Amino acid sequence: MAEAGARPWARSDEKHLAIVRAAREVFLSNGYLGTNMDLIASRSGVSKQTVYTHFGNKEALFLEIVGSMTGDAGDLVHHDRPELGADEDLEAFLVAFAQRQLLVVMTPDLLQLRRLVIGEVGRFPELARVLYERGPQRAMDEIRAMFERLRDAGRLAVDDPAAAAEWFNWLVMAAPLNRAMMLGDDAVPPEDDLRRHVEEAVRIFLAAFPPPH
Repeated sequence: MAEAGARPWARSDEKHLAIVRAAREVFLSNGYLGTNMDLIASRSGVSKQTVYTHFGNKEALFLEIVGSMTGDAGDLVHHDRPELGADEDLEAFLVAFAQRQLLVVMTPDLLQLRRLVIGEVGRFPELARVLYERGPQRAMDEIRAMFERLRDAGRLAVDDPAAAAEWFNWLVMAAPLNRAMMLGDDAVPPEDDLRRHVEEAVRIFLAAFPPPH
């Protein structure tokens, strides 16, 4: 007898993952309106009825793609993140963290996902909420917690860690991300240029929130 609350696909996760992989590819290449469940079923090697059994409708499947892609990206940035050692340089530590975050956010698939979600926000505001909560909001929550630890360790002087986290996040993200979103993937700077941008953003941040003397 199945356990109460078990997922209907609990015994066939392979099919579930195949559908998600195919849907991600189709949505990113065709857009939301250009995607249909027949094509996803064909690409994933399952019947259309199986796709509907797992996800119900196209909107639910797109919501899954948005959630899984942004969640996976956040995991790459925040899981196994090193902590600042007692003798380590704060500026170098923040540069390494911010560069890791920026390089993940600027990957072509994530940029395309953001464009798709923005294009559908009028009809499906839930998509934008999921992307925001699992993307920028999660990043700022993680940075706030990091700043609280740095403040408690006497390494950073911030009265309001949440506000400082928002400043830090957008000093690093705003310019390169907005350019790429509006001008396309060709506007993504080379990695060396992104590192120089991160270094300048961290320098400006530390001028506003200097370490205690």
